Amino acid sequence: MTTQPPVTVRTFTQRLSPTPRGARLARHLALNQLHAWGIPHGTDASDAVALIVAELAANAVTHGRVPGRDFELRLSLVTGSVRVEVTDTRSGPRPPGPGAVREPLPLAESGRGLVLVDAVADRWEVVDREPLGKTVRAEVDVPRWLSLVAGC
Repeated sequence: MTTQPPVTVRTFTQRLSPTPRGARLARHLALNQLHAWGIPHGTDASDAVALIVAELAANAVTHGRVPGRDFELRLSLVTGSVRVEVTDTRSGPRPPGPGAVREPLPLAESGRGLVLVDAVADRWEVVDREPLGKTVRAEVDVPRWLSLVAGC
């Protein structure tokens, strides 16, 4: 009988102010956490997660901002991948999910964030947050994942 190693999930959660500074800090914290988990700066996985966090945090600050309420960044080292979750507290229409994101017009000044997330993430979705708000969750597959959790 073969025994499987236990699944180890590492999680990092931080609430951040819904400001441009909070969005920049989210990206910085994500890169540092990935490095601590053994995913060094400049790797494909690190670069993909940095882009996803930057875009989702910018969206939370721009479109999900509610005065006096923070947004939340959560990173999880889950089976085979890094999961990124950015949650805001604004109710109302949800952003389009996978398959529903439209390319912006060539000269449009906005509208590229979820297009980039769609291009870079291996999987992603938009889910409701109870009682108010939404979470955009994206995953980036990580080569050598098992060696990362074995070292944790």
